[in-house]
Amino acid sequence: MVSKVFEHPFDLTKVRLQSQVLDKKARFNGPIDCLTKTWQNEGVRGLYRGLPAPIVGAMVENASLFLTYREFQNLIQYVNHRPASEKPSLPELALAAAGAGAVTSFFLTPIELVKCKMQVQMLVNPPTHITKPHTLPGPISVLLSVIRTTGFRGLWLGHTGTFIRESGGTAAWFTTKEFVASLLVARRTPEGGPPPPSNQRVQLKAWESALSGAIAGAAFNFALFPADTVKSAMQTEAELRPTRLSPTPTAPGAKPPPPPPPPSFFRTFGAMYKAQGIRGLYAGCGITVARAIPSSGMIFLIYDGLSKRFG
Repeated sequence: MVSKVFEHPFDLTKVRLQSQVLDKKARFNGPIDCLTKTWQNEGVRGLYRGLPAPIVGAMVENASLFLTYREFQNLIQYVNHRPASEKPSLPELALAAAGAGAVTSFFLTPIELVKCKMQVQMLVNPPTHITKPHTLPGPISVLLSVIRTTGFRGLWLGHTGTFIRESGGTAAWFTTKEFVASLLVARRTPEGGPPPPSNQRVQLKAWESALSGAIAGAAFNFALFPADTVKSAMQTEAELRPTRLSPTPTAPGAKPPPPPPPPSFFRTFGAMYKAQGIRGLYAGCGITVARAIPSSGMIFLIYDGLSKRFG
C-alpha cells in the first residue's frame, strides 16, 4: 500500500503512454510531457486517478505473491524429500515464483482492468464547466459497468498479458532479489572464513533488503514489459477507440452483422508492433523501471522487516 501511493502518478503515466500506441495521433510526447499535462489539466486529483483500485490490488497482489511463493517452495521441498528449513536453489525459487505469479494473475486482472479504465477517463471526458473530474465514475461504478456490458468473464479482459507478466516477471523478481541478497550476505563473511550454512536462511540487514529489492524491481518490469503494454491497450480499447469495437453499419432493413470479437492478446500485439514496432511495445518502460526501483526496495524492506518482527 505504501509503495502504491508513492508510485501511482508514474503508473498512471505508464498506462496513458501504453494506451496511445494504437492512436493515429499521440496525446503525449513522453513521460515528462504526460506528467506535466496531467498536472496542468487535472491537478493532484488527476495524478492519483484510479488509486483505490491499485491500493486494493497491492494488498491482494503482495499477500497472494508472498503466501503462494512460500507454499510453492514448501511443495518443492516436499517433492524432493528435503526439510522445509533448507534453502531451495535459484532454479527452484524461480519455479516457485512463477507459480506464485500465475496464481496471483487471476486475482489481479479485474483490479488492473478497473485501474486502467479509470486512469484514461479524463482523456475521454476532459473536464469542462459542466463535467467536473469528481463526477466521473468511481471504481465500483466502473466494475459494475464492465459486468453489465460484458458479464463476469469481461473482468478478465487482458488476462493473458497479466499472466505472462506476473509469472515470468515474478520469477525474475524473486530470483534477482535472492541472488543479489546472497551476494550481499557473502560480503559479510571474512576472507578465508567459513561460509554461512547453506541450509539456513540468513536474516538480511535493512539496507540489504532495500538494495536487493530495488534491483529486483527493475528486473521484474523490464523482463516482460511488452506483455503489460498489450494488456493496458486491451483494457482501455473500449474507452479510447470505441469505433474499433463497433459493428459495421448496414443498410436500413438489413440484418445487422454480429459485433466484432473483443480484443485478443496476439491480435493487439501484432497491431501494436505494426504501428510502432519494439518502441511501441516498450512505451512507458523507462518511467516504469525508474519508479519500480524505489517501490520494490520499499516492498522488500517492509516485508523483510515484518517477517523478522513476527516470523
